[in-house]
Amino acid sequence: MMGSRILIGAPGSGSGKTMLTCGLLTLLKERGLTCRSYKCGPDYIDPMFHRAVLGVESGNLDSYFSGETEICARLARETKDCDVAVIEGVMGYYDGLGGDSTRASSYEIASITKTPAILVINGRGAGLSLAALVKGFLEFQPDSRIAGVIANRTSPMMAERLRKPLEELGIAFLGCMPEVKELQVDSRHLGLRMPGEVEQLEEKLKNLAAEMERCLDIDRLLALAAECGELQPGDEENGFQTGDRTGPGQKKEQPVTVAVAWDEAFCFYYQENLQMLERMGARIRRFSPVHDRELPKEADGILLGGGYPELYGARLSGNLSMLESIEKAAEKGMPVMAECGGFMYLQQELEGTDGILYPMTGILDGSCRNTGRLGRFGYLELTGLDEGPVKGHEFHYWDSTCNGSSCRAVKPSGGKEWDCMVRKGRILAGYPHLYYPSNPGIARSFIEQCREYRRERTVC
Repeated sequence: MMGSRILIGAPGSGSGKTMLTCGLLTLLKERGLTCRSYKCGPDYIDPMFHRAVLGVESGNLDSYFSGETEICARLARETKDCDVAVIEGVMGYYDGLGGDSTRASSYEIASITKTPAILVINGRGAGLSLAALVKGFLEFQPDSRIAGVIANRTSPMMAERLRKPLEELGIAFLGCMPEVKELQVDSRHLGLRMPGEVEQLEEKLKNLAAEMERCLDIDRLLALAAECGELQPGDEENGFQTGDRTGPGQKKEQPVTVAVAWDEAFCFYYQENLQMLERMGARIRRFSPVHDRELPKEADGILLGGGYPELYGARLSGNLSMLESIEKAAEKGMPVMAECGGFMYLQQELEGTDGILYPMTGILDGSCRNTGRLGRFGYLELTGLDEGPVKGHEFHYWDSTCNGSSCRAVKPSGGKEWDCMVRKGRILAGYPHLYYPSNPGIARSFIEQCREYRRERTVC
Protein backbone atom coordinates (compact mmCIF):
# COMPACT_ATOMS: atom_id res chain seq x y z
CA MET A 1 0.00 0.00 0.00
CA MET A 2 2.82 2.44 0.84
CA GLY A 3 3.50 4.77 -2.08
CA SER A 4 0.16 4.31 -3.87
CA ARG A 5 -1.27 7.12 -6.01
CA ILE A 6 -4.54 7.88 -7.77
CA LEU A 7 -5.74 10.86 -9.83
CA ILE A 8 -9.39 11.95 -9.86
CA GLY A 9 -10.26 13.48 -13.24
CA ALA A 10 -13.43 14.32 -15.16
CA PRO A 11 -14.62 15.25 -18.67
CA GLY A 12 -15.10 18.85 -17.53
CA SER A 13 -15.54 21.23 -14.63
CA GLY A 14 -18.65 20.82 -12.49
CA SER A 15 -18.52 17.01 -12.46
CA GLY A 16 -17.94 16.85 -8.69
CA LYS A 17 -14.17 16.23 -8.60
CA THR A 18 -13.46 18.37 -5.54
CA MET A 19 -16.12 16.99 -3.24
CA LEU A 20 -15.45 13.39 -4.30
CA THR A 21 -11.73 13.96 -3.72
CA CYS A 22 -12.43 15.36 -0.25
CA GLY A 23 -14.86 12.53 0.48
CA LEU A 24 -12.24 10.00 -0.57
CA LEU A 25 -9.59 11.66 1.61
CA THR A 26 -11.99 11.60 4.57
CA LEU A 27 -12.81 7.93 3.94
CA LEU A 28 -9.16 6.90 3.67
CA LYS A 29 -8.32 8.83 6.82
CA GLU A 30 -11.12 7.05 8.68
CA ARG A 31 -9.69 3.74 7.48
CA GLY A 32 -6.47 4.68 9.23
CA LEU A 33 -4.42 5.36 6.10
CA THR A 34 -1.96 8.23 5.90
CA CYS A 35 -2.59 10.47 2.90
CA ARG A 36 -1.21 13.41 0.95
CA SER A 37 -3.20 15.40 -1.57
CA TYR A 38 -2.46 17.56 -4.59
CA LYS A 39 -4.30 19.69 -7.13
CA CYS A 40 -3.39 19.79 -10.80
CA GLY A 41 -2.94 23.30 -12.13
CA PRO A 42 -2.78 26.70 -10.42
CA ASP A 43 -5.96 26.54 -8.29
CA TYR A 44 -5.78 27.77 -4.66
CA ILE A 45 -9.22 26.98 -3.24
CA ASP A 46 -9.46 23.23 -3.85
CA PRO A 47 -6.22 22.56 -1.91
CA MET A 48 -7.79 24.43 1.03
CA PHE A 49 -10.55 21.81 1.10
CA HIS A 50 -7.94 19.03 0.99
CA ARG A 51 -6.14 20.68 3.92
CA ALA A 52 -9.40 20.97 5.86
CA VAL A 53 -9.75 17.18 5.62
CA LEU A 54 -6.17 16.05 6.26
CA GLY A 55 -4.89 18.80 8.54
CA VAL A 56 -1.70 19.02 6.46
CA GLU A 57 -0.84 21.28 3.56
CA SER A 58 -1.91 20.27 0.09
CA GLY A 59 0.11 21.30 -2.96
CA ASN A 60 -0.11 22.07 -6.67
CA LEU A 61 1.28 19.88 -9.44
CA ASP A 62 1.57 22.00 -12.55
CA SER A 63 3.55 21.01 -15.63
CA TYR A 64 3.56 24.55 -17.02
CA PHE A 65 5.20 25.89 -13.86
CA SER A 66 7.55 22.93 -13.29
CA GLY A 67 9.54 20.41 -15.31
CA GLU A 68 8.90 16.66 -15.30
CA THR A 69 11.96 15.80 -13.21
CA GLU A 70 11.10 18.40 -10.58
CA ILE A 71 7.48 17.22 -10.33
CA CYS A 72 8.44 13.57 -9.93
CA ALA A 73 11.23 14.26 -7.45
CA ARG A 74 9.00 16.42 -5.29
CA LEU A 75 6.10 13.98 -5.36
CA ALA A 76 8.38 11.07 -4.48
CA ARG A 77 9.95 12.96 -1.60
CA GLU A 78 6.70 14.28 -0.14
CA THR A 79 4.79 10.98 -0.36
CA LYS A 80 7.52 8.52 0.65
CA ASP A 81 6.04 8.03 4.13
CA CYS A 82 2.33 8.03 3.25
CA ASP A 83 0.03 5.20 2.22
CA VAL A 84 -1.91 6.95 -0.53
CA ALA A 85 -1.55 10.19 -2.48
CA VAL A 86 -4.74 11.56 -4.06
CA ILE A 87 -4.35 14.03 -6.93
CA GLU A 88 -7.35 16.10 -7.99
CA GLY A 89 -7.49 16.98 -11.66
CA VAL A 90 -8.22 20.35 -13.23
CA MET A 91 -11.00 21.23 -15.73
CA GLY A 92 -11.52 18.46 -18.29
CA TYR A 93 -9.07 15.57 -18.20
CA TYR A 94 -7.30 16.55 -21.44
CA ASP A 95 -7.75 20.34 -21.11
CA GLY A 96 -4.39 22.11 -21.06
CA LEU A 97 -2.89 25.38 -22.28
CA GLY A 98 -5.31 27.43 -24.33
CA GLY A 99 -7.94 24.69 -24.16
CA ASP A 100 -6.52 23.07 -27.32
CA SER A 101 -3.42 21.36 -25.90
CA THR A 102 -2.79 18.60 -23.37
CA ARG A 103 0.18 20.48 -21.93
CA ALA A 104 -0.40 21.20 -18.21
CA SER A 105 -3.55 19.03 -18.24
CA SER A 106 -4.61 16.39 -15.72
CA TYR A 107 -3.68 13.80 -18.35
CA GLU A 108 -0.13 15.17 -18.59
CA ILE A 109 0.30 15.06 -14.80
CA ALA A 110 -0.99 11.46 -14.74
CA SER A 111 1.48 10.57 -17.51
CA ILE A 112 4.47 12.34 -15.94
CA THR A 113 3.85 10.82 -12.51
CA LYS A 114 2.79 7.37 -13.79
CA THR A 115 -0.46 7.66 -11.87
CA PRO A 116 -3.65 5.68 -12.66
CA ALA A 117 -6.63 7.99 -13.22
CA ILE A 118 -10.28 7.62 -12.26
CA LEU A 119 -12.71 9.40 -14.59
CA VAL A 120 -15.71 10.89 -12.77
CA ILE A 121 -18.58 11.21 -15.22
CA ASN A 122 -21.76 13.19 -14.64
CA GLY A 123 -24.52 10.65 -15.27
CA ARG A 124 -27.47 12.97 -14.87
CA GLY A 125 -29.83 12.65 -17.86
CA ALA A 126 -27.78 10.00 -19.69
CA GLY A 127 -27.58 6.23 -20.07
CA LEU A 128 -25.58 4.18 -22.57
CA SER A 129 -24.16 7.40 -24.01
CA LEU A 130 -21.90 7.47 -20.95
CA ALA A 131 -20.12 4.38 -22.28
CA ALA A 132 -19.55 6.20 -25.57
CA LEU A 133 -18.17 9.17 -23.65
CA VAL A 134 -15.76 6.98 -21.67
CA LYS A 135 -14.69 5.12 -24.83
CA GLY A 136 -13.81 8.43 -26.44
CA PHE A 137 -11.67 9.46 -23.47
CA LEU A 138 -9.91 6.09 -23.40
CA GLU A 139 -9.04 6.21 -27.10
CA PHE A 140 -8.21 9.91 -27.43
CA GLN A 141 -4.61 9.24 -26.36
CA PRO A 142 -2.78 5.92 -26.88
CA ASP A 143 -1.99 5.73 -23.16
CA SER A 144 -4.83 7.58 -21.46
CA ARG A 145 -3.82 6.40 -17.94
CA ILE A 146 -7.57 6.05 -17.23
CA ALA A 147 -7.96 2.89 -15.13
CA GLY A 148 -11.44 3.28 -13.67
CA VAL A 149 -14.67 5.23 -13.81
CA ILE A 150 -17.18 6.54 -11.26
CA ALA A 151 -20.67 7.55 -12.36
CA ASN A 152 -21.66 10.61 -10.33
CA ARG A 153 -25.27 11.80 -9.88
CA THR A 154 -26.50 8.45 -11.18
CA SER A 155 -29.10 6.07 -9.76
CA PRO A 156 -27.89 2.62 -8.61
CA MET A 157 -30.30 0.98 -11.08
CA MET A 158 -28.84 2.82 -14.07
CA ALA A 159 -25.30 2.26 -12.82
CA GLU A 160 -25.77 -1.52 -12.75
CA ARG A 161 -27.12 -1.41 -16.29
CA LEU A 162 -23.96 0.45 -17.32
CA ARG A 163 -21.52 -1.87 -15.55
CA LYS A 164 -21.21 -4.41 -18.41
CA PRO A 165 -20.73 -1.94 -21.32
CA LEU A 166 -18.26 0.11 -19.25
CA GLU A 167 -16.15 -2.84 -18.12
CA GLU A 168 -16.14 -4.21 -21.68
CA LEU A 169 -14.02 -1.13 -22.46
CA GLY A 170 -11.26 -2.64 -20.31
CA ILE A 171 -11.52 -0.41 -17.24
CA ALA A 172 -12.83 -0.87 -13.71
CA PHE A 173 -16.34 0.38 -12.99
CA LEU A 174 -16.15 1.53 -9.36
CA GLY A 175 -19.83 2.26 -8.90
CA CYS A 176 -22.08 5.29 -8.77
CA MET A 177 -22.81 8.17 -6.44
CA PRO A 178 -26.40 9.41 -6.18
CA GLU A 179 -27.00 13.14 -6.20
CA VAL A 180 -27.07 14.44 -2.61
CA LYS A 181 -27.86 18.17 -2.67
CA GLU A 182 -26.96 18.77 0.99
CA LEU A 183 -23.40 17.59 0.24
CA GLN A 184 -22.86 20.18 -2.50
CA VAL A 185 -20.83 23.37 -2.01
CA ASP A 186 -21.81 26.64 -3.66
CA SER A 187 -19.46 28.61 -5.92
CA ARG A 188 -18.70 32.30 -6.39
CA HIS A 189 -16.75 34.26 -8.99
CA LEU A 190 -13.33 32.70 -8.30
CA GLY A 191 -14.51 29.16 -7.57
CA LEU A 192 -15.92 27.26 -4.61
CA ARG A 193 -16.70 29.06 -1.39
CA MET A 194 -13.82 28.63 1.02
CA PRO A 195 -13.89 25.82 3.61
CA GLY A 196 -14.42 28.18 6.55
CA GLU A 197 -17.61 29.47 4.93
CA VAL A 198 -19.22 26.03 4.55
CA GLU A 199 -21.44 25.23 7.52
CA GLN A 200 -20.75 21.88 9.18
CA LEU A 201 -18.11 20.99 6.57
CA GLU A 202 -16.60 18.21 8.68
CA GLU A 203 -20.00 16.58 9.20
CA LYS A 204 -20.86 16.90 5.50
CA LEU A 205 -17.60 15.26 4.48
CA LYS A 206 -18.09 12.41 6.94
CA ASN A 207 -21.56 11.82 5.52
CA LEU A 208 -20.11 11.92 2.00
CA ALA A 209 -17.38 9.45 3.00
CA ALA A 210 -19.99 7.09 4.43
CA GLU A 211 -22.00 7.31 1.20
CA MET A 212 -18.88 6.61 -0.87
CA GLU A 213 -18.01 3.62 1.32
CA ARG A 214 -21.52 2.27 0.71
CA CYS A 215 -21.75 2.99 -3.03
CA LEU A 216 -18.21 2.63 -4.41
CA ASP A 217 -15.71 -0.22 -4.60
CA ILE A 218 -12.99 1.50 -2.58
CA ASP A 219 -10.88 -1.66 -2.24
CA ARG A 220 -10.70 -1.91 -6.03
CA LEU A 221 -9.81 1.79 -6.24
CA LEU A 222 -6.94 1.21 -3.79
CA ALA A 223 -5.78 -1.77 -5.85
CA LEU A 224 -5.65 0.48 -8.92
CA ALA A 225 -3.74 3.12 -6.93
CA ALA A 226 -1.14 0.50 -6.01
CA GLU A 227 -0.43 -0.05 -9.73
CA CYS A 228 1.23 3.39 -10.05
CA GLY A 229 4.74 3.58 -11.41
CA GLU A 230 7.79 4.11 -9.20
CA LEU A 231 9.15 7.64 -8.81
CA GLN A 232 12.75 8.66 -8.19
CA PRO A 233 13.26 11.05 -5.23
CA GLY A 234 16.10 12.92 -6.95
CA ASP A 235 17.81 15.93 -5.46
CA GLU A 236 16.27 19.08 -4.01
CA GLU A 237 14.51 21.13 -6.66
CA ASN A 238 16.62 23.59 -8.55
CA GLY A 239 17.04 26.76 -6.55
CA PHE A 240 15.76 25.42 -3.23
CA GLN A 241 18.44 26.52 -0.80
CA THR A 242 18.60 26.82 2.93
CA GLY A 243 19.23 30.11 4.61
CA ASP A 244 22.59 28.88 5.86
CA ARG A 245 24.96 30.10 3.12
CA THR A 246 27.98 30.38 5.38
CA GLY A 247 31.27 28.55 5.30
CA PRO A 248 33.49 27.30 8.14
CA GLY A 249 34.27 30.00 10.68
CA GLN A 250 31.67 32.38 9.28
CA LYS A 251 28.76 33.69 11.29
CA LYS A 252 25.43 32.09 10.38
CA GLU A 253 22.77 34.59 9.32
CA GLN A 254 19.58 34.62 11.36
CA PRO A 255 16.30 33.94 9.52
CA VAL A 256 14.34 36.97 8.39
CA THR A 257 10.71 37.28 9.42
CA VAL A 258 8.20 37.55 6.57
CA ALA A 259 4.74 38.74 7.62
CA VAL A 260 2.25 36.83 5.46
CA ALA A 261 -1.31 38.17 5.25
CA TRP A 262 -3.56 35.23 6.07
CA ASP A 263 -7.25 35.54 6.87
CA GLU A 264 -10.63 35.40 5.15
CA ALA A 265 -9.61 38.24 2.78
CA PHE A 266 -6.10 36.99 1.88
CA CYS A 267 -5.34 33.28 1.69
CA PHE A 268 -4.31 32.36 -1.87
CA TYR A 269 -0.72 31.10 -1.71
CA TYR A 270 1.25 28.39 -3.45
CA GLN A 271 2.70 26.21 -0.70
CA GLU A 272 5.76 25.71 -2.89
CA ASN A 273 6.39 29.49 -2.72
CA LEU A 274 6.23 29.58 1.07
CA GLN A 275 8.42 26.49 1.34
CA MET A 276 10.99 28.10 -0.93
CA LEU A 277 11.07 31.26 1.20
CA GLU A 278 11.57 29.14 4.32
CA ARG A 279 14.40 27.14 2.74
CA MET A 280 16.09 30.38 1.74
CA GLY A 281 16.03 31.70 5.28
CA ALA A 282 12.57 33.09 6.04
CA ARG A 283 10.49 32.59 9.13
CA ILE A 284 6.81 32.84 8.16
CA ARG A 285 4.64 34.84 10.55
CA ARG A 286 0.94 35.08 9.68
CA PHE A 287 -1.07 38.21 10.35
CA SER A 288 -4.55 39.44 9.52
CA PRO A 289 -5.21 42.76 7.73
CA VAL A 290 -8.86 42.29 8.71
CA HIS A 291 -8.50 41.56 12.44
CA ASP A 292 -5.02 42.65 13.64
CA ARG A 293 -4.26 46.26 14.51
CA GLU A 294 -0.71 46.37 13.11
CA LEU A 295 2.05 44.36 11.46
CA PRO A 296 4.06 41.94 13.60
CA LYS A 297 6.79 44.04 15.24
CA GLU A 298 9.53 41.61 14.15
CA ALA A 299 8.54 41.75 10.45
CA ASP A 300 11.38 42.27 7.95
CA GLY A 301 9.14 41.96 4.89
CA ILE A 302 5.49 41.62 3.87
CA LEU A 303 3.79 39.11 1.60
CA LEU A 304 0.25 40.05 0.51
CA GLY A 305 -1.32 37.16 -1.38
CA GLY A 306 -4.51 36.89 -3.34
CA GLY A 307 -7.96 36.24 -1.98
CA TYR A 308 -11.28 38.05 -1.66
CA PRO A 309 -10.55 41.59 -0.37
CA GLU A 310 -13.57 42.81 -2.37
CA LEU A 311 -15.82 40.89 0.04
CA TYR A 312 -14.30 42.67 3.04
CA GLY A 313 -13.83 46.20 1.68
CA ALA A 314 -15.54 47.92 4.62
CA ARG A 315 -13.60 45.98 7.26
CA LEU A 316 -10.23 46.39 5.54
CA SER A 317 -10.82 50.11 5.00
CA GLY A 318 -12.09 50.56 8.54
CA ASN A 319 -8.98 48.99 10.07
CA LEU A 320 -7.11 52.31 9.95
CA SER A 321 -4.32 51.27 12.29
CA MET A 322 -3.37 48.34 10.03
CA LEU A 323 -3.51 50.52 6.90
CA GLU A 324 -1.22 53.02 8.61
CA SER A 325 1.11 50.29 9.88
CA ILE A 326 1.64 48.87 6.39
CA GLU A 327 1.94 52.30 4.80
CA LYS A 328 4.61 53.41 7.31
CA ALA A 329 6.54 50.15 6.91
CA ALA A 330 6.61 50.55 3.12
CA GLU A 331 7.71 54.19 3.44
CA LYS A 332 10.63 53.06 5.62
CA GLY A 333 11.75 50.62 2.94
CA MET A 334 10.28 47.33 4.17
CA PRO A 335 10.13 44.93 1.18
CA VAL A 336 6.61 44.11 -0.01
CA MET A 337 5.52 41.40 -2.44
CA ALA A 338 1.84 41.66 -3.41
CA GLU A 339 -0.24 39.80 -5.96
CA CYS A 340 -3.83 40.09 -7.15
CA GLY A 341 -5.89 40.79 -3.99
CA GLY A 342 -2.79 42.02 -2.18
CA PHE A 343 -2.04 44.36 -5.09
CA MET A 344 -5.59 45.74 -4.84
CA TYR A 345 -5.08 46.34 -1.09
CA LEU A 346 -2.00 48.48 -1.81
CA GLN A 347 -3.89 50.82 -4.12
CA GLN A 348 -5.83 53.98 -3.35
CA GLU A 349 -9.30 52.49 -3.45
CA LEU A 350 -11.15 49.25 -3.98
CA GLU A 351 -14.74 48.69 -5.04
CA GLY A 352 -16.42 46.20 -2.73
CA THR A 353 -18.98 43.65 -3.86
CA ASP A 354 -21.55 46.10 -2.48
CA GLY A 355 -20.54 48.63 -5.16
CA ILE A 356 -19.00 51.08 -2.66
CA LEU A 357 -15.47 52.45 -3.22
CA TYR A 358 -13.36 51.95 -0.09
CA PRO A 359 -10.02 53.68 0.64
CA MET A 360 -7.11 51.23 0.95
CA THR A 361 -3.46 51.78 1.91
CA GLY A 362 -2.77 54.23 -0.95
CA ILE A 363 0.82 53.03 -1.23
CA LEU A 364 0.30 52.60 -4.97
CA ASP A 365 -1.72 54.66 -7.43
CA GLY A 366 -4.86 53.19 -8.87
CA SER A 367 -8.49 52.31 -8.29
CA CYS A 368 -9.73 48.71 -8.50
CA ARG A 369 -13.24 48.06 -9.76
CA ASN A 370 -15.44 45.15 -10.76
CA THR A 371 -15.40 44.57 -14.53
CA GLY A 372 -18.03 41.83 -14.43
CA ARG A 373 -15.83 39.41 -16.38
CA LEU A 374 -12.57 37.53 -16.14
CA GLY A 375 -9.59 39.68 -17.09
CA ARG A 376 -6.40 38.35 -18.72
CA PHE A 377 -7.27 34.85 -17.45
CA GLY A 378 -4.67 32.09 -17.57
CA TYR A 379 -0.99 31.23 -17.57
CA LEU A 380 1.69 33.79 -18.40
CA GLU A 381 5.40 34.42 -18.36
CA LEU A 382 6.73 37.73 -17.07
CA THR A 383 9.77 39.37 -18.59
CA GLY A 384 11.49 42.61 -17.63
CA LEU A 385 12.60 41.78 -14.09
CA ASP A 386 16.29 41.94 -13.18
CA GLU A 387 15.99 38.40 -11.83
CA GLY A 388 14.90 37.10 -15.25
CA PRO A 389 11.63 35.63 -16.53
CA VAL A 390 9.17 34.00 -14.13
CA LYS A 391 5.99 32.03 -14.74
CA GLY A 392 2.64 32.90 -13.23
CA HIS A 393 -1.12 32.99 -13.58
CA GLU A 394 -3.93 35.57 -13.56
CA PHE A 395 -7.54 35.02 -12.48
CA HIS A 396 -9.61 38.04 -11.45
CA TYR A 397 -12.84 39.90 -12.14
CA TRP A 398 -11.65 43.21 -10.64
CA ASP A 399 -9.16 45.37 -12.55
CA SER A 400 -7.07 48.45 -11.78
CA THR A 401 -6.74 51.81 -13.46
CA CYS A 402 -2.98 51.50 -12.87
CA ASN A 403 -1.67 47.97 -13.47
CA GLY A 404 1.93 49.08 -13.84
CA SER A 405 4.44 48.74 -16.67
CA SER A 406 7.56 47.24 -15.07
CA CYS A 407 7.05 43.89 -16.81
CA ARG A 408 5.69 42.40 -19.97
CA ALA A 409 3.33 39.44 -19.62
CA VAL A 410 3.15 36.93 -22.46
CA LYS A 411 0.60 34.12 -22.70
CA PRO A 412 2.15 30.76 -23.64
CA SER A 413 -0.66 30.07 -26.10
CA GLY A 414 -2.05 32.66 -28.51
CA GLY A 415 0.82 35.10 -28.05
CA LYS A 416 -1.21 37.82 -26.32
CA GLU A 417 0.97 40.36 -24.43
CA TRP A 418 0.39 43.25 -22.03
CA ASP A 419 2.24 45.49 -19.58
CA CYS A 420 1.86 44.83 -15.87
CA MET A 421 3.49 44.94 -12.42
CA VAL A 422 4.71 47.86 -10.32
CA ARG A 423 8.29 47.85 -9.08
CA LYS A 424 8.74 50.77 -6.72
CA GLY A 425 11.79 50.64 -4.45
CA ARG A 426 11.42 47.34 -2.59
CA ILE A 427 7.81 46.85 -3.64
CA LEU A 428 6.92 44.34 -6.35
CA ALA A 429 3.18 44.17 -6.94
CA GLY A 430 0.67 43.27 -9.64
CA TYR A 431 -2.18 41.01 -10.60
CA PRO A 432 -0.07 37.97 -11.62
CA HIS A 433 0.37 35.19 -9.09
CA LEU A 434 4.05 34.27 -9.43
CA TYR A 435 5.37 30.72 -9.06
CA TYR A 436 8.75 31.24 -7.39
CA PRO A 437 10.28 27.82 -8.22
CA SER A 438 10.08 28.75 -11.92
CA ASN A 439 12.73 31.40 -11.10
CA PRO A 440 14.17 31.07 -7.58
CA GLY A 441 15.90 34.43 -8.09
CA ILE A 442 12.59 36.17 -7.35
CA ALA A 443 12.42 34.64 -3.87
CA ARG A 444 16.16 35.11 -3.31
CA SER A 445 15.99 38.83 -4.14
CA PHE A 446 13.07 39.28 -1.76
CA ILE A 447 14.93 37.53 1.09
CA GLU A 448 18.06 39.63 0.44
CA GLN A 449 15.97 42.81 0.53
CA CYS A 450 14.50 41.67 3.85
CA ARG A 451 18.03 41.18 5.21
CA GLU A 452 19.06 44.62 3.98
CA TYR A 453 16.01 46.19 5.61
CA ARG A 454 16.72 44.41 8.90
CA ARG A 455 20.30 45.67 8.90
CA GLU A 456 19.10 49.23 8.21
CA ARG A 457 16.52 48.97 10.97
CA THR A 458 19.14 47.64 13.42
CA VAL A 459 21.51 50.55 12.63
CA CYS A 460 18.73 53.07 13.15
